Amino acid sequence: MKILLPALALTLIASAATAQVGPPTSQRSCSANRQLVMSNGAIVLDTSPNTYARFVRSGAECLVGQFPEPAWVPSSNNPQCFIGYRCKDSSDDF
Repeated sequence: MKILLPALALTLIASAATAQVGPPTSQRSCSANRQLVMSNGAIVLDTSPNTYARFVRSGAECLVGQFPEPAWVPSSNNPQCFIGYRCKDSSDDF
């Protein structure tokens, strides 16, 4: 038990560190933001101080019952940078 608790604490700390995202999209160029999405396939990005969103390069990264919807974010050189897509539930239209 004495070994289990420190190991669990280290696991939680490591998980929290890997969940952090980089600077907001507004601090990167449009092409840099787009490259992050394209190279990762799916990625969560900081779009403003308290807003995060998941972006994907295509509908292949969406879940069953979801479809890709074009997504734009603010970037350092373009206030409406096309970054890729966001997965939207088909039930969101109703």
